[in-house]
Amino acid sequence: MHARHLRARLKGWGGVGAMAAACALALVFALALTCTGSAASQPAGARTTQALTTAGTARAADDCEAPEKQTLAPSRADGPTIAAIKARPGEKRKLIVGVDQNSYRWGYRDPNGGESGRLEGFDIDLVHRIAEDILGDPDAVQFKAIPTDQRIPAIQDGRVDLVVRTMTINCPRLQDVAFSAPYFRTGQQVLAPKSSPVEGYDETLAHRKVCTAKGSTAHAKLEEDRRSGDLPASTDISTTVPNQLDCLVRLQLGEVDAVVNDGALAASQAAQDPTVELKGEAFTTEYYGVAMKKDADDLVRRVNQILVDFRQDTATGWEASYTKWLSATMDDDPSASRPPTPEYLRRS
Repeated sequence: MHARHLRARLKGWGGVGAMAAACALALVFALALTCTGSAASQPAGARTTQALTTAGTARAADDCEAPEKQTLAPSRADGPTIAAIKARPGEKRKLIVGVDQNSYRWGYRDPNGGESGRLEGFDIDLVHRIAEDILGDPDAVQFKAIPTDQRIPAIQDGRVDLVVRTMTINCPRLQDVAFSAPYFRTGQQVLAPKSSPVEGYDETLAHRKVCTAKGSTAHAKLEEDRRSGDLPASTDISTTVPNQLDCLVRLQLGEVDAVVNDGALAASQAAQDPTVELKGEAFTTEYYGVAMKKDADDLVRRVNQILVDFRQDTATGWEASYTKWLSATMDDDPSASRPPTPEYLRRS
C-alpha cells in the first residue's frame, strides 16, 4: 500500500474548552437538523422490480474479496428510486442525506463561522454535487446529522436516501447496504498526545486504553487483531463512543491513552488540538464510499456517474475540494488519497 504522512499544521481550536463548545453547538444543530418522517416509500411494484435486479449484488457481497469493486457501472438514467425523490412535493423535493456535523474539514460547522450554521467540508461538497445533478439545485438537500453507529440503520429504515459520512466500504457492510465506487483512500492510524510513549500501532499500545467509535472499522480491526494476537492482549479497547470526535474529547480529558481512527479523520482531529499527533504510519488501506439502500440500483449507478464527473472536473471537482478542505491537514499532494480507477460489477 502507499503509506502517507499526514500532517496537522493548522492552529487548533484551543483544547478541551473549545471542543466542549463545539460539541455543544453540534448537539443544538442536531436537534435542528433531525426531522421527523423518512424518505418516500416506493410503490410495491417498484420494490419488486428492484428486488429482482439486486440478486447479483447480494451474491457479490457473499463472495466479497475486494469490496471497493462491488458496485454497479455508472449511468445517467433515472429509475424508480430517483423518480421517487423527484416526485416529492413542494419544499420536500430534496435529497435526504445522512452526514456528520463535527468532523473537521469533512462535515462540520465552524464555531467561528457566524450564525448561518451552514455545513462545510469535503463530504458536504460531494453532497451538493449529487443534489445538483439529480434535482438541478445544489442546495436541494435535507441534511440529517447521524452518529457513526447509526449510518446503516438510517439507510435501512428509510430515514435517508444516502449517507456521505467518511464511510468505509467493506464486506460486512455490503450485506446491509449498497456502496458507490470509492471517492477517497485512507487507512487506520493512531492518534495520541505528543508526549505519549505510544509510537504507533504496535507493542507500545500494551497496557494502554484505546478509544474507537462504535460501529467503526477501527473498532472491528482492534477486535480482530486482539483475537489473532497482532495487538497486545493487555490493550484495553473497551472504550467506544457514538461519534469519532468524542474520542478526541476523551483523549483530551485523559480518560484514554490513544485513539484509533481513519488517518484522514485523525489528521483533522490533530489540527483541532496541537497537543496531539499521529503516531506511526497507516496500517490498513480503506476506501470511502457513498452508501445507499441495497435495492437502489438506479441511485447507485447515478452516483457512480456523478463521481466520474467529480473526479474529472479539474475546476470545481475532487481536486479543488481536496485543496480547499484537506490539503492543510494532510499532504499537499492529493495523489495518495485518490482512489484507484473504479472497477464495476459485470451484470448479466
